[in-house]
Amino acid sequence: MANTVLSWDEYFMGVAKLSALRSKDPNTQVGCCIVNTNNRIVGVGYNGMPWGSEDSHMPWDVRSGSLEETKYAYVVHAELNAILNSTSDLHGCRLYVSLFPCNECAKAIVQAGIKEIIYEDEKYKNTPGDIASKRILKAAGVKCRKVPHLEVQVKRG
Repeated sequence: MANTVLSWDEYFMGVAKLSALRSKDPNTQVGCCIVNTNNRIVGVGYNGMPWGSEDSHMPWDVRSGSLEETKYAYVVHAELNAILNSTSDLHGCRLYVSLFPCNECAKAIVQAGIKEIIYEDEKYKNTPGDIASKRILKAAGVKCRKVPHLEVQVKRG
């Protein structure tokens, strides 16, 4: 019988990707799962509007124009939501995320004391924000590791 047990990386990336399905973003759904040194989940998040905001009043599908007209001024990224939703101290934790963090999230990750990022996709690789993010993380000694794409299937109803 073949071993069908998920590795920790597969399991926690699966949790991150499942969380991403909560996002109402029509273009990029991102999920995040933060895990402590005992392999216990201490935070999850997905990209969404700030708590208490009525999603239908926000410009989810607007990706160009002036900043205040686009979703970018309003969306809270999955990593920041996971940090803000955390249940304990994050020093030394690992962060699983479906999309490599932007420079703003990289700053929050460093400030939270997270020591490793495990990610799946680099949609914005080599853009100015990506370069800045990697510089921030490298300077702080945060290890970054890409893992193969994991297919997550959810049956509904």
